[in-house]
Parts: sequence; C-alpha cells; structure tokens
Amino acid sequence: MINLSSYFHVYMLMVKWNDLSEKLIYRGYPEIYTFHKSLKEMFPIEAGDIDKKDRIIPALPAPKWLDNQKSTETRQSTLAEYCGSLINLPPKISRSQLVRSLFKVRPEDENPPAQHPLKRNETFVVSNDKTRDNTSEISGPIILESYRVIADYSHTSKYEVTLHIGDLVEIVEKSPNGWWFCQCDTKRGWVPASYLEPLDGPEESEEADPNYAGELYITTKAYKAAQDDELTLETGETIEVIHKLLDGWWVVRKGEETGHFPSMFLYRTGEKKEMASEEHVMRRQTPPPRRSTIRNAQSIHSKGRQRISQDTYRRNSRRFLQQKGSRPNQPRKTSKASTQSPLQDWNNRDNIPKTAGSSPGGELKGAPIIPPRPSPELIMERCTENTRKKVSVRKSS
Repeated sequence: MINLSSYFHVYMLMVKWNDLSEKLIYRGYPEIYTFHKSLKEMFPIEAGDIDKKDRIIPALPAPKWLDNQKSTETRQSTLAEYCGSLINLPPKISRSQLVRSLFKVRPEDENPPAQHPLKRNETFVVSNDKTRDNTSEISGPIILESYRVIADYSHTSKYEVTLHIGDLVEIVEKSPNGWWFCQCDTKRGWVPASYLEPLDGPEESEEADPNYAGELYITTKAYKAAQDDELTLETGETIEVIHKLLDGWWVVRKGEETGHFPSMFLYRTGEKKEMASEEHVMRRQTPPPRRSTIRNAQSIHSKGRQRISQDTYRRNSRRFLQQKGSRPNQPRKTSKASTQSPLQDWNNRDNIPKTAGSSPGGELKGAPIIPPRPSPELIMERCTENTRKKVSVRKSS
C-alpha cells in the first residue's frame, strides 16, 4: 500500500510492506517518470507496444518544465492513481526488481537533509496530507539543498541544463555517478556535481571518509586513464573501492595501485547484474567531468577543497592492511600473509592453501585457521537495525 503526498516536484511516499512496516521515501517526479519508461521497455506487451488492447501498465504524463500550483496538485492525484494501479498489476510486474528498487528505502530517505540557517531561496517540501490520523511520522519540512555554480556549463543533451557561474541551484537528486538533477529558476535538468559547491564551505558534509578495508566491485565498462591519478581498467575486472566521492569519481584499489575511476562503470559483487543494467537505464552513460579539468572555476570560499593525493591513499592503504594482518585475532599471523588485501583474500575465498612452489618463501604454511563462530548475542549487537527487527518478528511468530 502506498500513501502519497505531493510537494512541488519532490514527492513523499508512505510505503506499507507485507510485514506491515511503513517506510517514508522521497522521490523526484523525473525519476518516477524515467522508471515508468524503463518499466514499459521491460514489459512491452503489457505496455501495449505490440497491441494496444493488451496494455495494463497505467499511463503517466511526461514532466513539465514549468510548474504552477494547479499542475502540482493535479500531478499529486495522478501519481496517487498511478502507484495504486502499479501495485495491483500481476506479480511479475508489481514484484519485479525494477518496481521494488523504486520503493526500496535508501540512505537518503532515512536521513533527509536538515535546514541550514544561512541558506536562502530554498524550496520547502512539506506535507499537506490531512487524511492520515498519525502525522507524527513526518518530523518536519524537507529542504532542497542550495549549491552555487563555480563555472559556466553548457548542456550536451536535452536532459541537461545550461548554467552560468554564480547561479544558485537547488538539488532534487544526487546520483552516485556524479550527475545531479537540479533546478535553477524555471530550468531543470542534470548537471555535473563537479560544477557545484556548497554555500557554507568548500567541503561536502555528506562525503564519506575513505574505507581502506575496501568494497569489492566489478567493472562493467573499460576506461582508459586520462589523468595521472586515474586507473585504466578493462571490463570485468574485480577491484576494491576505498573512497566514494560525490563527484562520481571513486578511488579504487587494484593490487597495490590506487586511482580514480568512474563509479557509473562499477557494480558491487554479489548484486545481480540485471539490476545494475536496470539502474543504468535510468541514468546517463557518460562520466561527468572532473573538477580538475574545469577551466576558470571561481569559488566563493577562500580555501579550496582538501583532496587526498594518490600517494596518501596508497600509503594509508598499505598501513591499514599491515595493521589488520598484525592483529592477534587475525587467522593469518605471518608477516608475509599480512600484506594480502581483501581482494586477494576474496580470490582465495575457498581457503585453498598455497603450494610450496607458489609460496614466496618456498614453504607450505598450512591451511588458514578458522576463527570461532561469534555468539548469538554478539551477532545481534553488531547486526543492522533492520536485521534485528526481522529476527524479533520471527521469534514472536
């Protein structure tokens, strides 16, 4: 069940799942419409592309580039009807991965941006839904973040927007690939995040710190390095992501080398490749330009962004892996094994001991020691809140 409230061009949807849990999510209309087009492509018969009489997927109007109060209210009603019809479609559609990914809770849904006292001309996203008895679920207004344009940008497709230095834009959606959907006056479209800067300082408060433990990803497209601090990788290579930057150029590790690589050419190991391809349907296929390539960039901040050099990434990465290998509770206690990265461990995930010929020292060190299984209390302490809730539901039933 979906309860929808409309505010300007961002919508709050209350999604009720089969376990009776209710989750509040935030979606922009352009994303919902792009999802609609992807759904029609995935189910052409049900979309009526082959025979109009077979169409069961509901219609959805294209976004308008100029909104008024009346069109916003009409769109709210249209989206409510669309979502209601969508979840009543046959299970192969309503329970498809594409539909579930649209309504799945994202990190930004659980931590919406808070109001900043120094920002002006921001769009407040507030609820006017009076049909719900419990209004405490919506804690307060949601604000679209304001950013400043640091250099002139000319659009290269009809989905992008042309901006000029000094323009103030409001961010509707921050895609991990570095393309952000924004609004500037009556113009809306995608722009590179590298052309934007926060108003309250040069640093991005949402940008995560480096994770030198690394997350395993696989490249979906080859890329040849254009700058010294980038990596050249072929399609299908397994790498480790150690720093996810908001401009879409993540820092990855391949062996002992590190460098920037377009995040849009990566998908995480363990995820279905079909899901990654569905996400790409809803996003651009060209990496955004990096800030270092922008000419005549002008910032309002006296200090620039603090960027980490690749030498620092490599040095901290080696130090982290050495410290991890030297811990008392680590199964590999030899100094030679301590230099292995998570990628090397993953490649030897079957715990096959190295032969004497392949061992650096020419000796067989034996099979790795299997660590003891953690207690149920420790597992419950370290698992996510969502897992705890599922375990509690199973115990009660």
